[in-house]
Amino acid sequence: MARMRARLAFAVVLACSRGAAYGRGSAAQGPAASAPRRPNIVLIHADDLGWGDLSSYGQQRFRTPNIDRLAAEGTRFTDYYAGSTVCAPSRAALMLGQHTGHNRIRGNGEVPLEDTDVTLAEHLKAVGYRTGLVGKWGLGYEGTPGLPERQGFEETFGYLTHQHPHRQYTDRLWKNGQWVEVSPSRDFTSDLFTAAAVAFIDRPSSQPFFLYLAYPLPHAELRAPEEAIAKFRGAFPETPFVNAKADATTPTPPYRVSGGYRSQPAPRATFAAMVTRMDEGVGRVLAALQARGLDRDTVVLFTSDNGPHREGGADPEFFDSNGPLRGIKRDLYEGGIRVPMLVRWPGQVPAGRLSEQVWAHWDLLPTLSRLAGAPDPSGTDGVSMRDALVGAGTSAERTLYWEFHEGGYKRAARRGRWKAVWNAPEQPIELYDLTSDVGEQHDVATVHPEVVAQFRTYFASARTPNARWPGQ
Repeated sequence: MARMRARLAFAVVLACSRGAAYGRGSAAQGPAASAPRRPNIVLIHADDLGWGDLSSYGQQRFRTPNIDRLAAEGTRFTDYYAGSTVCAPSRAALMLGQHTGHNRIRGNGEVPLEDTDVTLAEHLKAVGYRTGLVGKWGLGYEGTPGLPERQGFEETFGYLTHQHPHRQYTDRLWKNGQWVEVSPSRDFTSDLFTAAAVAFIDRPSSQPFFLYLAYPLPHAELRAPEEAIAKFRGAFPETPFVNAKADATTPTPPYRVSGGYRSQPAPRATFAAMVTRMDEGVGRVLAALQARGLDRDTVVLFTSDNGPHREGGADPEFFDSNGPLRGIKRDLYEGGIRVPMLVRWPGQVPAGRLSEQVWAHWDLLPTLSRLAGAPDPSGTDGVSMRDALVGAGTSAERTLYWEFHEGGYKRAARRGRWKAVWNAPEQPIELYDLTSDVGEQHDVATVHPEVVAQFRTYFASARTPNARWPGQ
């Protein structure tokens, strides 16, 4: 009941804010009408893309020129973190502005959002933004309050669950509250998502818009259009990935459930094809903004939900997908949670800048709310990074926190130069100095026991109890 009252209070505040922003019910219509247009927001979210999977972050096996353009014309952040080391809790952290010590969704599984949750889309919609979700949702499914239409998105097109996008080709997708048929032999879903994103941008409207474009790339299964794979055939030595069970036609239907990742005779060529196909999609989105004259009115952000995976034949070692970082998806070392973040907003975000500002997925809600003129959200773990984006300063040092429950109870935290990793309650806390050891190769816990003690105290208070994700 308390959370419901809080949600109702939030709605009243946002309604008042929306009226003020557009001069409704107020004598102040003149100034509001002359105020500068609030920016459109395009948030592009990759799936299992590692810190080193973009050429702007050091990838050498292939190029990502369109995504790199965001770095050249905007700011590249080196110390940005995902909400978790797997999909569901990371996306929940992004939408709700809470880290995994406070979020209800702290691990994978089909755990939907509730009506009492207030998402980023709801914050922006309440102050007049047109909102669209394209791609992978993963925070609700049919018959639950977590459906994107019930969480602030006016237009939707994509996958609802986590299992469904394990198929890069499928026979149906969710669109505006119902299933629509697509071709499992012809329609590469990420191409459909690029087209839908462009259509959303092209739709005439007097409202600013928020577009959440969540590509299911390069998550396994490793599949892509043949013409995309052909560009890399023979470029790399290959070890075929074989999963005869997943290739069988017995699953009913085979296009909507996982059953394991399907075999791929050329996994390295296909991985490169998937990332570069997404890069082409980003290029089409940028071209659409330019064609409509929206470049200077739009902030574009690109990031990922966690570090690189080693599933379905993926080979993060060959591609150096985590760059200098240790670990991959499902680790709380840097390679599992530190991800790319590129921000482009011509005339506002400095071009060609490299920033070491430390921030994370849960900061996006307050940051984008501030850019949109929405009230600062309450009950979040995030802080607004608006000043850091526009080059007007940096955020004060604070502690970031993660917990993860697959294969045990793992925790990690970062404050300034120090990173603590606690892989199990019965194990000692590891400590790393990221200024001199970004690869987390040298545990200095015994050299700095006072710092370890500070993290131990912090870990004791960083989380709220959760029956689904109990601590120890």
